[in-house]
Amino acid sequence: MTVTMRILSDLPKSTINKNIYGHFAEHLGRCIYEGIWVGGASPIPNTDGIRNDVLAALRKLNIPVLRWPGGCFADEYHWKDGIGLPESRKRMINTHWGGVVENNHFGTHEFFRLCELLECEPYICGNVGSGTVQEMSEWVEYMTFDGESPMAGLRAENGRKQPWTLKYFGVGNENWGCGGNMRPEYYADLYRRYQTYARNYGDNKLYKIAGGANVDDYNWTEVLMREAGQFMDGLSLHSYTIPGSWEEKRYALGFDTAEWFETMKKSFHMDELITRHSNIMDKYDPERRVGLIIDEWGTWFLSEPGTNPGFLYQQNTLRDALVAGIHLNIFQNHSSRVQMANIAQMVNVLQALILTEGGKMLLTPTYHVFEMYKVHQDNELLEAAFESPEYSLGGESIPQLSVSASRDAAAGKIFISLCNMSHADSANISLELVGAAAGTVTGQILTHPDLNAHNTFEAPEAVAPADFKGAVLKNGVLDCRLPAASVVVLTLE
Repeated sequence: MTVTMRILSDLPKSTINKNIYGHFAEHLGRCIYEGIWVGGASPIPNTDGIRNDVLAALRKLNIPVLRWPGGCFADEYHWKDGIGLPESRKRMINTHWGGVVENNHFGTHEFFRLCELLECEPYICGNVGSGTVQEMSEWVEYMTFDGESPMAGLRAENGRKQPWTLKYFGVGNENWGCGGNMRPEYYADLYRRYQTYARNYGDNKLYKIAGGANVDDYNWTEVLMREAGQFMDGLSLHSYTIPGSWEEKRYALGFDTAEWFETMKKSFHMDELITRHSNIMDKYDPERRVGLIIDEWGTWFLSEPGTNPGFLYQQNTLRDALVAGIHLNIFQNHSSRVQMANIAQMVNVLQALILTEGGKMLLTPTYHVFEMYKVHQDNELLEAAFESPEYSLGGESIPQLSVSASRDAAAGKIFISLCNMSHADSANISLELVGAAAGTVTGQILTHPDLNAHNTFEAPEAVAPADFKGAVLKNGVLDCRLPAASVVVLTLE
């Protein structure tokens, strides 16, 4: 069977916000400490305490925005503990993640330095769960006020006279759960109150993000939009891909084809979640001023055997690569409402892009998908019209293909990202460009005959992109064959 596909390049739909390719780094396990921060005295090569190998790898991704310090950690984080001389900073217990002692050596100044080195926008998540209005207000003042004030003076004492530029600010995190176990009506009122005192100082204008729903809690979205929509710029949504159930998670390795299929099905469910939450948001915000901010997403498996279960360290296989590709396609196809997404998490935690062990580092299959897809950032979304064949297993069916297309008008290029979710069947595609012409096609592919394939410190290149040779352009029609379980990005020009 050949799938007929038309890319409607004469009808661009919306702009793909580059922030869809955002990231998340929480004080959790070995994400910050060991993964990103090693300190200036470390034998691991570093810049101002930030390890150089990780920094170089992340810079290749053109990371647009980075969320910090959590996550659940954000609502127990008190920012003044993380400023001043490192040796004088208060030590604390990370009660959410492993009960380990935090020395607070990575704080506000270090985070902004990381963002400067990555050339990305900082996204700060404030403490509503255990913090006060004054504490949040003073943190914004400390970061962004340019002039004479108590917090600006304190910032100068700590070595930074000029304020930073901060655009994205989250008012709490998961306030339905670890951020306070609140009812939506209560949090909506708290959000209205706290955001009032997160001031815009000078030319710095905050894009305020309210703590949104957990997965399919549509009532939360209804209440927040109805009661506080006019006071927010963005509303978050959290949803993880978990084969099995939350209570009975499974391991990242050793899965069978049934688990592969279940994971693909649950990944594809993100499309329904965005559609239904967006429909509610449309009732109160028909102009789509408020962005849907999916600032936690990715796979969540049992921690690797022999590791601290509170550190959420898991391996990353070809399956994770497909999860990443499917999600990024969905986010792009909903780019009229989705304005940011942040994969959880950057290093050593959950669906990490990078794994480290002492001075060693490797790139995961998920990293490679982000590198392949980065060509879509800030492009015009193009409609891909096609009917996907079904992928069936165990009496259930989902679409076999996930596709998204975009155009870089300045460069005169069209990019098409395709995921074949089937573990067994290839897909033949006959693709026609409508409203444009192309003379050449190139591409990259990420795949492996073993679904459980993953990169290790002994074999760090086991799963890596390769040039895609399965596409032929002739007489304006592109024919390509997608192998089973593959992610492909094509460039037409």
